[in-house]
Amino acid sequence: MTENHDLKEKAALASIAASALLTLGKLGAGLLTGSLALLSEAGHGLLDTGATILTYFAIRVSGKPADDEHHYGHGKVEAVAALAETGLLIVLAAAVFVEALRRLSGHAAEQVDASWVAFAVLIVSIAVDLVRWRSLTKISIDTKSDALAADALHFSSDLVASVCVLLGLVATRFGYQQGDTFAAIAVALFIGIAGYRLGRRTIDTLVDAAPRGLAERVRASTESIAGVVAVESVRLRPAGADVFGEISIAVPRTMPLEKVALVKAAVSRAIADEAPEISATVTANPVALDDESVLERVLLISARRRLAVHHVTVQEIDGVRSVSLDLELDGAMSHGQAHDIATALENAIEAELGGGIEVETHIEPMEASELTGRDLPPEQIAPFEAALAAAALGDGKITHVHNVRVRETAGGLVVNYHCHADPGLTVDAVHAAVDAVDHGLRAAFPRVTRIVGHAEPPES
Repeated sequence: MTENHDLKEKAALASIAASALLTLGKLGAGLLTGSLALLSEAGHGLLDTGATILTYFAIRVSGKPADDEHHYGHGKVEAVAALAETGLLIVLAAAVFVEALRRLSGHAAEQVDASWVAFAVLIVSIAVDLVRWRSLTKISIDTKSDALAADALHFSSDLVASVCVLLGLVATRFGYQQGDTFAAIAVALFIGIAGYRLGRRTIDTLVDAAPRGLAERVRASTESIAGVVAVESVRLRPAGADVFGEISIAVPRTMPLEKVALVKAAVSRAIADEAPEISATVTANPVALDDESVLERVLLISARRRLAVHHVTVQEIDGVRSVSLDLELDGAMSHGQAHDIATALENAIEAELGGGIEVETHIEPMEASELTGRDLPPEQIAPFEAALAAAALGDGKITHVHNVRVRETAGGLVVNYHCHADPGLTVDAVHAAVDAVDHGLRAAFPRVTRIVGHAEPPES
């Protein structure tokens, strides 16, 4: 960014020097020859010099970072300078056109001396304008500078105008005195056209008109990201070389926050790849999808309330939908407070799923998340291993009980173990088989309060 700013400042300083020298040359040649076209070009050049000075200071100000009063930086200062240049161009074009019409009507007609001085000044001017126009156009595109683009437009209009004046002087040289006046009219027309083009572009910047076609490109890039349900809005506003964007997307409301953050980051990267000049703010709004299941909606409502639920059962009974679930709450909480929480959850589920639905909760104490205790010695674990192996013989679905660990805690014995199950069985079948093994262990050891059986395929 600093390199671009330095490049713009150097280009503006070079433009000031070129404009000033050309203006002096045209003014001197116009006074010597009496050419209205040359004098109008000198006036044009004088305004150009003032405009390039204004451009230089605008570029310096636009390079300042954002502050408390200018949250989006100072980039639009360049557009303001370009608008001022537009006004100067229009005033000059009108003045030259009026003077040319006055001469054509026969008032104050002046003899024009098409001397070699005039031709020399014009040829040098054309060469300088050509070089400056090409140089400034490239730099303005590379740095996306409105002010330098205005300067490039000035030099291009100067180039065309100088060619017109040159043709007018050639006509005068061959005895057609009005050739200079018609050249002046052509100069006025070109200045006016240049002013209109510059003004239109500048006003688009000042009124926050989005660059043509950019919003469509941003929308297409955003829609290509997995997880984006829809692009709700794309708002872009130019500010100097930068474009600030606000992109609002819709994501499934069941999507975890971590996943939402990843989707937003992916959208930002896609926009940066498509248009590096955009500084985008991405907001994600959760929406309900048509294919959400009742289970997903119930779990979402519970998660929003930070409530732990399990065993969610959904039934259709005589045309009435019934939802039941287990709700875990702090065992030390009063029953009245727990019932209020359960009722609020039931009401929220009913409001989400619509009227005519039954919602019932079973309140149970939340299991302690952390229990202190000690491992039983290996010789005391052997009876537990034997009991588990015996219980597994029931239906034969559970085999090879291993990695048995028994911990003694204040709440009782906690048993963890691994076992093998056929990978072709369903989750329901394996869960039921593990439950049967757990019940067999509890029957043999009533002190066991918690059993965690991990079933895995034999090959694992």
